[in-house]
Amino acid sequence: MAGRTAAARAGRDGATVIIVERAGELGGSARYAGFLWTAPSDQVLADVDPGGDPSLRHALVAGFSDAVDWVRSLGVAVDDEVTILRYGRGRRIDTAAYIAACEKIVTAARGEILRDTTVEALLTDNGGVTGLDVRAADGTQRRISATSTLLASGGYQGDRQLTATLIHPNAPLMALRSNPTSAGAGLRLARQAGAAFGKEDAGFYGHLVLADVPLDDPMQFANQTLYYSEHALMFNRHGERFIDETLGDHLSAIAAVEQPDARVLVVADQRVRDEWMLGEYVEGVTPVDRFDLCRRRGGRYALADSLDDFDYLPEDWGYPGEVIRAGIERFNAAARTGQPLDPGRRFDPFPLDKPPYYVVEAQAAITFTFGGILVDDQARALDGDGRPVPGLLAAGADAGGLFVGAYAGGLAAAGVFGLRAAETALAHRSPVLSERER
Repeated sequence: MAGRTAAARAGRDGATVIIVERAGELGGSARYAGFLWTAPSDQVLADVDPGGDPSLRHALVAGFSDAVDWVRSLGVAVDDEVTILRYGRGRRIDTAAYIAACEKIVTAARGEILRDTTVEALLTDNGGVTGLDVRAADGTQRRISATSTLLASGGYQGDRQLTATLIHPNAPLMALRSNPTSAGAGLRLARQAGAAFGKEDAGFYGHLVLADVPLDDPMQFANQTLYYSEHALMFNRHGERFIDETLGDHLSAIAAVEQPDARVLVVADQRVRDEWMLGEYVEGVTPVDRFDLCRRRGGRYALADSLDDFDYLPEDWGYPGEVIRAGIERFNAAARTGQPLDPGRRFDPFPLDKPPYYVVEAQAAITFTFGGILVDDQARALDGDGRPVPGLLAAGADAGGLFVGAYAGGLAAAGVFGLRAAETALAHRSPVLSERER
């Protein structure tokens, strides 16, 4: 979305644009998303994402309304505002229509869209980026000169080596809840041009999904996501809780990848099933029964009539049932009396004591990475000394520094910084270039 946004905005305002797309179709993982949202204020975003760069956080919040207006200006439907992830505010948009509208603007402005094309290298001169070398699927090579080059390849979640090195050794065990073509091309190119990576240990955006149930249909990504885990209890292979589940399923996914085998058991009682598993996670989105889906798709599941049934959890699952039963009992006793819990339960302190218990095995799944090319609030790529690399921009999941172990809207960040990238590129056009060269 960042690349399409920047290309459309720059093309509309007179720049000549060339989109180099590795895949056969435009859109990346944005095609599977639907909400343009973020935190409603600088303070809320700072509370949620304290490790993020303050200038980037401010740019996201300040630019959000302009991003919404931009989407509307293309004739794309934008729904009424709803609450997202408890702390966010946002609107559903038709991402397919948006991507198509951006493509239409680029072609109308005499821009080019090169599909199934790989960037082989960035062209550099005196420390700046002056264009790129590309290769088409048929082997045809081409050199493109450019005043500004934007990297917006979607992150590096599709590369197991990079995720193991930059996220966690268990990261290759995660399911890919994303397009497979976002495999670190932008990050590799930027590093070769002298740009810096950051921030360290920033993590990723993802969710818990049903373990061993293939994510073979991108349109089912949301249906296989265990959003209700925010109100359930989770246990690792040792039978231990390892995070305050109520902080958010997306944060539980980050923590889950650090657990043995990057797998966990998610335990819900009848209250959680009625109120959250079968309820709307986001207003207006039809809920899906993930427990039934797990059963139908061949995942690991169990229905326990009482806590005593946990003693008979199948041994080959690899979880100590007796330990988990005792853990639930301790949790319930503490919750009833208001005793402190470790980990705590900030947003849902109620006991899980309404049988039956719905148990599924889950694994972490990654949608996009947070660590990336360090940028400033104008989307300019920065070197190791914090100075802009001339001619090089980055946005979307290729840009790092905004989210650090936290999340407040992928489409919004892509839209806001895609627009910033276009503004930066437009401001740096050389006045001596011809109309076509611009």
